[in-house]
Amino acid sequence: MEIKRDVYLHRLIERKNNGFVKVITGIRRCGKSYLLNNIFYDHLIASGVDDAHVIKFAFDSADDLMLIGEELFEIDDEKRKVSPEKFMSYMKGKMTDNGMYYLLLDEVQKLGSFESVLNGYLRKKNMDVYVTGSNSKFLSSDIITEFEGRGDEIHVLPLSFSEFYSAYDGSKDEAFDDYMVYGGLPAVALMNTEERKSNYLMSQMQNLYLKDIIKRYNLAEDANIGELLDVIASGISTLTNPRKLADTFKSVKKSTISEVTVGRYISHMEDAFMLNRVKRYDVKGRKYIGTPYKIYFEDIGLRNARLGFRQIEATHIMENIIYNELRYRGYNVDVGVVEVREKDKKSGKEIKKQLEIDFIAYIGSKKYYIQSAYAINDEEKKAQETRSFDKAGDSFKKIIIVEGTMKPRRDEKGYVMMGVKEFLLDKNSLEA
Repeated sequence: MEIKRDVYLHRLIERKNNGFVKVITGIRRCGKSYLLNNIFYDHLIASGVDDAHVIKFAFDSADDLMLIGEELFEIDDEKRKVSPEKFMSYMKGKMTDNGMYYLLLDEVQKLGSFESVLNGYLRKKNMDVYVTGSNSKFLSSDIITEFEGRGDEIHVLPLSFSEFYSAYDGSKDEAFDDYMVYGGLPAVALMNTEERKSNYLMSQMQNLYLKDIIKRYNLAEDANIGELLDVIASGISTLTNPRKLADTFKSVKKSTISEVTVGRYISHMEDAFMLNRVKRYDVKGRKYIGTPYKIYFEDIGLRNARLGFRQIEATHIMENIIYNELRYRGYNVDVGVVEVREKDKKSGKEIKKQLEIDFIAYIGSKKYYIQSAYAINDEEKKAQETRSFDKAGDSFKKIIIVEGTMKPRRDEKGYVMMGVKEFLLDKNSLEA
């Protein structure tokens, strides 16, 4: 079964022939290669592009390497590179006229001098270049320099809930329960038993994602990064910083790790697209607050697998899913802070308090304030959840998302409340 990824297909289509290298990034196993070589390729053919004008090449494929007369080598041998001369000679043989050619390259970091090769192709008027790269050697932080400012990044997330549900055999409630536990990696979504899903996720987390980071940064199988990941996974959607994490690491793991090392390891995991740090934004002061911040996982199934599926905390997981959905829709996302001054009931003195808005989502001139409230059982709880909205002092749309099924409804203050499944399955839900 093919799971449609129409959002990403559209992003590729709108970048066609824009004079940039289209760089498809994302956590490993999120479907980058399938998007490029199957979904986008099918679009090109259906839109009338001659098959001979679509050149696909995977630098980790033995079949493709043999086409250019390259000696086969172990994929994990990072010191060996594919000969750029052999590849360029192969390309000359494939380009037989002046028509537009679409070059789809997988694992391009395995090509020797790939930056120079691709920058050379960018100067050809009849070439449109698309690449994917392994997280261990081709990360988002590299794109700035790799193509001299001529790289256009398309970041691919694991399946959104709407994509996941499109291939799910069951009810919305059953689908959401599964999604909260096993996440949205495409391979997992197509597995039919809980045992297969859990085993796959635990194996991939340990043997692929962490090993990528250890290899890239020469960490010599440092166990600390895995144990730090456990601590982070236990505290998703809560405010933290390197000092707090180092202290927690010391008390929980009975071991010492420095704040500097914690910060460096978090950066490594961000670059590998495992985690995302979300900064706080002072709504009234209109400035960012450096620390503390929140951390969310790119795929909630990997987070749960890291903890052996022992901490399935629905409130925090739902917040993580909402964060990923907002990014899937193309929004920039911050954590909001509204500072207020109140009199202390005991001392009578005026004190400062910081009220939190879970998410400020913005794109262009659009901006939304969003609270993830797993359950609102009474007016007191609602007042607590919306207090930051009340104090924000602006007219941006304010939305509360709850776990139960609920069509969007607006209250007397103009705040919109809706169920999380309604939010996730309606691409226009923020406009409700």
